[in-house]
Amino acid sequence: MVRIEGPFIGAEAIDSGLLRKHQLRSQYSALFPGVYLSADLEPTFDQRAEAAWLWSRRNGVIGGLTAARLHGAKWVDDVAPVELIWSNGRPPPGIKVFKDRLGAAEHILRDGLTVTTVTRTAFDLGRRGRLGQAVARIDALANATDVSTVAIAELADSHRGSRGIRQLRSALALCDAGAQSPRETWLRLLVMRAGFPRPQTQIPVVVYGRRTYYLDMGWTELMLAVEYDGDHHRADAVQFAKDITRLEELAAMGWTIIRVVAGTPPGEVVARVRRAWEASKAR
Repeated sequence: MVRIEGPFIGAEAIDSGLLRKHQLRSQYSALFPGVYLSADLEPTFDQRAEAAWLWSRRNGVIGGLTAARLHGAKWVDDVAPVELIWSNGRPPPGIKVFKDRLGAAEHILRDGLTVTTVTRTAFDLGRRGRLGQAVARIDALANATDVSTVAIAELADSHRGSRGIRQLRSALALCDAGAQSPRETWLRLLVMRAGFPRPQTQIPVVVYGRRTYYLDMGWTELMLAVEYDGDHHRADAVQFAKDITRLEELAAMGWTIIRVVAGTPPGEVVARVRRAWEASKAR
């Protein structure tokens, strides 16, 4: 008996003789109308993306956050709706459709699927949502690819009049490929809005000539850094021990590290950075 691996269009499988109708109904589950996957499988993100594209009868183009993840960007939720650029205005649950104008050179084939290019993906991400969210999404895509802000800006020039262009240009002025998480983006934007100069990201510090540490962001001339510590820094005992050694060695070299954790009020973060800034300048 034939077992079809991966998503497929049910009608095509029946018409080609791969399956009979009762096999389709009993052994496969519909991910989206007309598109099926083996009933004993939990669909992966990539399979949901492929299934949504098949639902469009291969006419849609995978874009937005879905394209960003397919291009390697992190921080896209496994259960986020699949985003398609397509003219259909009534997508089923689990699919979001955008009726955007798309140039012939703005999409590519990636693993057999039609996906917006990295540049076009960044162009779309920067125009949607709030500004901070748009910056974080471009940061993540830039961290995973070699996307150029110049190329994104040039693409924007060719789409004058598109919704969200003004926000996109603001996002491009703020984005930084050195951000390794959305919270790092949030932290960088917070200190910049507070009036501090734009910090350098992923600052390399060679310790005693034998190891290199990378600081999330900061100002090398002041030897002042600001870092966001995720939960793994405290939950992982080995990582926690490494962090202690790292901080001690950096402090011995003269670095001041402001550590920020989830739940720290923004005002407190700014106040701590300001105190450390003034102390560093006074040294």
